[in-house]
Amino acid sequence: MQESSKRDRRDFLAAASASVALATSMRMVHSQEPASENPQRTVVGIMGFSRGRDLAEELLKIPGVEIKTICETDRLRGESGVRRIAEAGGKATWEVDIRSMLDDKEIDAFFCAAPNHWHGPAAILGCNAGKHVYVEKPACHNPQEGEWMVQAAQRSGKCVQVGNQRRSSVGCRNAIAKLHQGVIGKVYLARAFFQRMRGPIGTEVDSVPPEHLDYDLWQGPAPRRAFRKNVVHYNWHWFWHWGNGELGNNGVHPLDLCRWGLQVDYPTRTVSSGGRYRYSDDQETPDTHQVAWEFEGGKQIHYEGLSTTKRPNGPFVSFVGYDGSLELDADGGYQIFDADNKLVESAPKTDWGQRDHVHNFIEAVRGNDPSRLNQPVLSGHQSTLLCHLGNIAHRTGQVILTDSRTGRVKPESMLDGKSSELVAGLWRREYDPRWEKLMGVDG
Repeated sequence: MQESSKRDRRDFLAAASASVALATSMRMVHSQEPASENPQRTVVGIMGFSRGRDLAEELLKIPGVEIKTICETDRLRGESGVRRIAEAGGKATWEVDIRSMLDDKEIDAFFCAAPNHWHGPAAILGCNAGKHVYVEKPACHNPQEGEWMVQAAQRSGKCVQVGNQRRSSVGCRNAIAKLHQGVIGKVYLARAFFQRMRGPIGTEVDSVPPEHLDYDLWQGPAPRRAFRKNVVHYNWHWFWHWGNGELGNNGVHPLDLCRWGLQVDYPTRTVSSGGRYRYSDDQETPDTHQVAWEFEGGKQIHYEGLSTTKRPNGPFVSFVGYDGSLELDADGGYQIFDADNKLVESAPKTDWGQRDHVHNFIEAVRGNDPSRLNQPVLSGHQSTLLCHLGNIAHRTGQVILTDSRTGRVKPESMLDGKSSELVAGLWRREYDPRWEKLMGVDG
C-alpha cells in the first residue's frame, strides 16, 4: 500500500473515531433533557441567591421543575429571588433558615449555592432529610467534610451532584474522551491555570450587621466571629474561616479536568509555593499560588493561580503525553498538537456545561439514580481534596505525603509534633455545637 493511501486511511479512522466520540458525548449530555410532553413534576429549593440566581435561570427552562423555596439569609436577595420566580410564572416563598426548607416534605431536591463553609454541612443535612442535593464547588470547606458527605450520600441513596459543570460540557467531554483513547499517547502531566484581577478589600473593624442580613444564620455551622463589612458578601473567599482562597474558588474547575484527563484519584505528594504579594489588607489567602501534586504511575498535576492580573498565563488546562499535547479552554474548545508541536486538530468552543449539568442532575433525580450523575459527590470530593491539600501544604510550609487509596495525610510527612497538630487542625474544623449536633457526624 502506498504511503499516501496509508495516511488517508489513518486520517479517515481518526476522523471516524472523533465522530463516534463526539456523538457519544452529545448523547450522554443531551439525552438528559426531558423527552416527555408531560415531564415528572420536580420540586426544588435553592439555598443562596447570588450564585443560586444563575442556577435558577437554568431550572426555569426545564419543563416540570418547580422552584418552591428560596433560602437566603439576606432579605434583599431573598425577596429578589421570589420576584424573579414570579416573573417566570412561578410562586416561590422566601425562607431564611435551611431547616424550614428541609422540613418541607414536598421538596424533592435542593441546590446549595451558599458560601463554602455551608457546602458540606448543608449537603449532609439535605441527605439526612431525604433530599437530593446539588452542591456548588468546592464540594466542601475541609477534607473531613468531604468524607462525611460521601458517607451521607451512600447512607441516603440520594443523588448528590457537585457543581464542576465542565463534566457536562460537550466540548470538554469530547476532549477528555480523545485523551482516554490515546490521541497524544500516555498522558503524564496536566497543567491548570487561573488568573483574575482581585483588588484590595481594605481593613475593617468589627461592626453591626446590616438590618437585612441574618448574620447568625449566615455563619450557620461555623464558629462565631464578629461581623466585618469587607467579608460579607463575596470577600469571605479570602478568609480561611469561611473560604478556600482562589485555589478552592476557581482553581477547582481546571483541576477537576486535570484529574479527569489523567484518570487519577488521590495524590501521593503535594508541594506548594506562593503567598500574598500585592496588597496589605485583611485578606489571608494567597494571591500568587503554585501547587504540584504527584500520583502513582508517573503522573503529575501543576496549578498556577494569579489574583493580580488579567493577563492569561496559559490555557485553562493543558495535557502532555508521550506523543503530543492537548490544550483545552474553559468553554470546551481544544487544540491537539503532535510530538513535533504541529497542530493536528482543533475544535471550537461549545459551552462550559452549566445548562447540561443542571439537566443531568434533574434527570438523575427523576430516575432516583445516582449512577447517572456526571459529577457524583465522591469524584467532586476527590477534586476538591487537591485544593485542600494544596492549601494545607501552603499553610504548614510542609511537603504533604498522602495515601493514594484514601487521600489521607501520612504521619511520616510531619517533621514534628507541632506540624502534625497543625495538619490535623486543617483536615477538619470546629463547628457551632448547635449545627454539629444536627449534622449527626462523628466529631
